[in-house]
Amino acid sequence: MGLGWQQGPLSAEPAGRFLTPDPLPPRLLFAEPLRRRMRVRFGGDWIADSDEVVLLHEPARYPVAYFPLAAVAGGVLEPTERVTPHHDLGPTGWYTVHGGDQFAPRAAWRFVDLPEHAGELRDRVAFAWRAMDAFFEEDERIVGHAADPYHRIDIRRTSRRLMVRDGDRVVADTRRPLALYESGFAPRWYVPRADVDPGALHPVEGQTFCPYKGLASYYDIGSHRRAAWSYREAWPEVRLVDGMVSFEPDLIEVMLDGKRLALEPGQTVIPHGVDRGLDPAEILKST
Repeated sequence: MGLGWQQGPLSAEPAGRFLTPDPLPPRLLFAEPLRRRMRVRFGGDWIADSDEVVLLHEPARYPVAYFPLAAVAGGVLEPTERVTPHHDLGPTGWYTVHGGDQFAPRAAWRFVDLPEHAGELRDRVAFAWRAMDAFFEEDERIVGHAADPYHRIDIRRTSRRLMVRDGDRVVADTRRPLALYESGFAPRWYVPRADVDPGALHPVEGQTFCPYKGLASYYDIGSHRRAAWSYREAWPEVRLVDGMVSFEPDLIEVMLDGKRLALEPGQTVIPHGVDRGLDPAEILKST
């Protein structure tokens, strides 16, 4: 989503291309001032607070927020002996994070020997998202990962016919779906609950996050695991899809105007890999 992954312009497989005569480098990183106040809470304490955060976009990664070291409270960062390589930015030093009476090993990192062209990240530290209690922009909690300022969602009403089948069973049939267009994703289609057979949906445990839409709950359909999902309390910005149901076209038969949908490029929701020394806890699923 946004610049660095899905099919964004800096991703490994962008939907478009830069119109230049020469090929671009296979990996492009982009750092910019976030221009929003961001805070980190851990162990009941505010451990970092800054309106001078730098956001790093890199291929196949969610955007990552880097705080000035001066914006981190004293005693929070304990250096460890762990050093890992980053593909582009050199050695990465890791920290144990302390807050209140808690500590989290390998929960923060910074680049200790940056190349000259990456000076924007010098003397800055990032925190592993899941290891912290919460991240905030001003007084609003941000769920999942730092929000990408280039991410956009548009929701459009349509009268196209959308049908979902599980073998001979009609799971959903509607002429009033909503088309949700989201940066870096192929379109997603949402169906009103009144047009879904409620007996076909079997709730499963576990939710995934989306910083832009909220928490998604999942459903099995017959033998198809997690073939549908719904945002039961969608964020206000996407309130139109609140409680509606969307279906995975690679797991269940979804027909739009008589044409079967397939899993298109840009619909996968997990970054391609963790090969740059960053904490696997930072890699979460979004839908």
